[in-house]
Amino acid sequence: MKWLGVLWLAALSECLVKIPLMKIKSMRENLRENNMLKDYLEKFPRRRAHVRLEQRRNPAVAYEPMRNYLDLVYIGIISIGTPPQEFKVVLDTGSAYLWVPSIYCSSPACVSGRPVNVAYGSGEMSGFLAYDTVKIGDLTVVDQAFGLSLEEPGTFMEYAVFDGILGLGYPDLSLQGILPVFDNLWMQGLIPQNLFAFYLSSKDEKGSMLMLGGVDPSYYSGDLHWVPVSKPSYWQLALDSISVNGVVIACEGGCQGIMDTGTSLLTGPRNSILNIQNLIGAKASSDGEYVLKCGTINTLPDIVFTINGVTYPVPASAYIRKDHSHNCYSNFEEGIDDPSDSEMWVLGDVFLRLYFTVFDRANNRIGLAPAV
Repeated sequence: MKWLGVLWLAALSECLVKIPLMKIKSMRENLRENNMLKDYLEKFPRRRAHVRLEQRRNPAVAYEPMRNYLDLVYIGIISIGTPPQEFKVVLDTGSAYLWVPSIYCSSPACVSGRPVNVAYGSGEMSGFLAYDTVKIGDLTVVDQAFGLSLEEPGTFMEYAVFDGILGLGYPDLSLQGILPVFDNLWMQGLIPQNLFAFYLSSKDEKGSMLMLGGVDPSYYSGDLHWVPVSKPSYWQLALDSISVNGVVIACEGGCQGIMDTGTSLLTGPRNSILNIQNLIGAKASSDGEYVLKCGTINTLPDIVFTINGVTYPVPASAYIRKDHSHNCYSNFEEGIDDPSDSEMWVLGDVFLRLYFTVFDRANNRIGLAPAV
């Protein structure tokens, strides 16, 4: 039966649309290089990376799940309106809403609309809901709803190297009654299969790819291992354990994880993260980051995530990052502070650069294979 799977993937690869992504410098890196990171974190203290704002719902205002945009690093180009205006957006599986800044938008659709208030891990934005044509790659979505931010100069987004966010999560994460871009791609018959895939390059700024409607097997080695989505909201799945040298160090007895292209780091519960920082010898700096000696990259062990019975090693070369000044930082971070979510992990780009990932909406499953 294996050859049937190969034929199926080959057929999908002939029809898929590839959207080139570019790796950019994150807000965290920009702030650190300008000696502003400590002041920034004091002004915008870390909050939950993901939270629903049910308590604050207002009929006149639409809310988006809060997110920490400090570390987003992969962007693609889309265009909106006629004539088209280009925007650099983060393709984000951890949200489901499209927004861009209205300051750059001269389309009639940008003039007025339903009020929108979007809350993030590092502040809030206000704006309006609009409808217009959105083009991504060679695909054109008509009557797509999106947010137009009215962000004022001097706020946290001035340190970002992107214009907006294009969410690829389930509709449950979107504003009420608003279909995400990917859902409209499928509903309007623009893609042959109800799935998409990410290849995030770890080598160069260019080379990363979002694939819509199909899978290109040349971006991974071996077979795809499929994992059921445990809750169709975020791209959430069940983790078996997290271990080092065969010893479980976190997620004992199982926990939940989110596959999130909009999170750069590997985040988890406070106690588990502190345990990992101690294990790898990372020490807290004055600005709250965890630093360690760069020479340990060649000596530290893999940290192994076991998912659906399959092991996914993350080597020290992936969970330690070196900046332009040759300082080294841990890529593990406390991400969620709500006790009800104590077993939740977010597997961001640190993990996804190692493993090609297929997000299969038709079958509510995630496919993983070693990236090439």
